Amino acid sequence: MKTKVKSIEHLVENMNAEEMKDLMNEYNIKSPITGNDLSDPMEFNLMFSTSIGPTGTLKGFLRPETAQGIFVNFKRLLEFNQGKLPFAAAQIGNAFRNEISPRSGLIRVREFTMAEIEHFCEKDLKDHPKFDTVKDLQVTLYSACNQMEGKLPEEKTIGQAVGQGLIANQTLGYFMARIYLFMVKVGVNPMKLRFRQHLSNEMAHYARDCWDAECKTSYGWVECVGCADRSCYDLMAHTKATNIKLVAEKKLAQPISFCDIVDLVPKKGIIGKEFRKEAKQVIEALTNLNSDDVTAVETAIIEEITPSVIEPSFGIGRIMYAILEHNFHIREGDEQRSWLSLPPVVAPYKCSVLPLSNNPDFESFVKQLSESLTRFEVSHKVDASSGSIGRRYARTGPNSHTFWYNCGL
Repeated sequence: MKTKVKSIEHLVENMNAEEMKDLMNEYNIKSPITGNDLSDPMEFNLMFSTSIGPTGTLKGFLRPETAQGIFVNFKRLLEFNQGKLPFAAAQIGNAFRNEISPRSGLIRVREFTMAEIEHFCEKDLKDHPKFDTVKDLQVTLYSACNQMEGKLPEEKTIGQAVGQGLIANQTLGYFMARIYLFMVKVGVNPMKLRFRQHLSNEMAHYARDCWDAECKTSYGWVECVGCADRSCYDLMAHTKATNIKLVAEKKLAQPISFCDIVDLVPKKGIIGKEFRKEAKQVIEALTNLNSDDVTAVETAIIEEITPSVIEPSFGIGRIMYAILEHNFHIREGDEQRSWLSLPPVVAPYKCSVLPLSNNPDFESFVKQLSESLTRFEVSHKVDASSGSIGRRYARTGPNSHTFWYNCGL
């Protein structure tokens, strides 16, 4: 029975309500806490709705992700990068989901902090210039194929996975590697970290490929970071809704044919900067071009493209929970002795100053040392209490570099 259940659990999300109901009846599934019968499956909206407006009669929805703020500002971001692809933008903020059953601490909540990166690139040019720096990194990959066939995750290098087509392209593979390096650096146990590929029923209809960085916790494998190739869906959707083109321009090496209507509007500032004294003649020449001439110029030098997007999306709360759980230790045989072995990059205190004497003459020296550490942006703590050095050191924790000063010498 257990083997059969394990073989079908990955298919549940692809079932409709009637199929789920039949499965629940077949296995006589009850509430795990009370043993009561369960209600029939029903659909519900993951968007967090609320009432807005002066009368409270208008329905609104809180944002389920931070990414859309980047997409609607695409034109300005492109200008910041001088109109060139690829480029990326990052954003951090609160997001909201209609979590039907909040529980498990920071794992399942209705309000959470997200950090997202949107990397814009040409849809047919997804090689990454820094891919060689991460191609030999070995990670644990749980492919969609292995999930469907009931096989275990496999160890592969990022280069192998991209070369075999398991990971869709170099840029997606590069960001997956950077996610892995980041997670390990901030304290996630690499033995409890894997990338799981979305199954077809999980994949957004517009996504080309998507992987979740999952951390093993006491709640099981928990999705902490998503990394997806969202293709060009978002920019095209915003363009369709607003009639404002969110595109980039690409100079062509060879002319190609178009069937569109072209209007030429000289950018006087750019022309003036480039041609200086001759700018007036250039603008006049461009203004006097007829429609055929304009089309010929555009066809010869410019192609408009809607960029694709590679998106790493970090759930900050879940990452923090995984870090805390992976680094919490209890001394064997003495459950009262517990500690956190956080890496220095995320330790609450990076440095401690523990004077060995409370002589007032040395207060100015301790203050000067603290100011110097602050000036160099070193997070630190000064503990001049009367406790023993050992006790004060234990309060600081094992993650700090401690300055021992015997002020009496």
